[in-house]
Amino acid sequence: MTLEPEIAVALSVMMHVTWNLIARYQSSNAFPLWWVLLAHLVIFAPWGFWSLVTQVDWTLSFALLLLISASANVVYFMGLRQAYHHAPVPLVYPLVRSSPLLIAIWSVLLLGESLGLWAWVGIIVSVAGLIILALSSGSTADRRALPWAMTAMLATSIYSLSDKSAVASLQSFGAIVGFISVGYLASWLALTLLLYRQTAAWRPKRCISPLALLAGGFCIGLAYALVVFAMKQMPSAVVVAYSNAGIILASLISIIVFRERIAWQQRVLAAVTILLGIVMIYQG
Repeated sequence: MTLEPEIAVALSVMMHVTWNLIARYQSSNAFPLWWVLLAHLVIFAPWGFWSLVTQVDWTLSFALLLLISASANVVYFMGLRQAYHHAPVPLVYPLVRSSPLLIAIWSVLLLGESLGLWAWVGIIVSVAGLIILALSSGSTADRRALPWAMTAMLATSIYSLSDKSAVASLQSFGAIVGFISVGYLASWLALTLLLYRQTAAWRPKRCISPLALLAGGFCIGLAYALVVFAMKQMPSAVVVAYSNAGIILASLISIIVFRERIAWQQRVLAAVTILLGIVMIYQG
């Protein structure tokens, strides 16, 4: 697949914003994460699994990285699901996306990656912007969401590092999709067990809208596959920080288009701060 890493991240951002803006207006009772993971598995997993089996030179280390990534994906989706029980998306998701600083530290210590001074400063500034955005949710926040959001953030850093380590063995985009789909399958099975434990049913009683189902199934996997593709040529922490541009765009669209004006000044400040951090990373 011939694609510049910056373009891959830009496409990922657009897909991510599309899905999250649609998902934001779905009822939590419909268990939207369950539905979109299922849609991804139906649409893309067969192609991805075939590519993973036939186009990858399997080794013990690669299998271990796949296991780590899949396990971290399960923890991420479970943590995200539980965090959303206690607090709204505007609080939870920015906290979860505050992982680039942790990823940067781990990638330097464990993977031997090198980041310039401006890149370090930019990552710190962008994380500060994400925290400002999270705090803009105000009194609607529930402290019980914090440990679950932090758990999801930690899981994000783990699967990002394992994906970065495995990407050298993933020579085709289909193999990348297959690698990600293994984690999504494990996460969907875990969410199904959680659903059964909570409701004694194997599937949600309600379905999300057809548009959300299609957009979610198309975007949730391909968006992250493009991020992993970009990791072939760029440090993992930088790629994840760049992908946070989607949060800026989603915030501005919600303020301007959907007229969600609660704490809008603080949200604009957060968006400007994140953008400043991304510019610093680019200069670094």
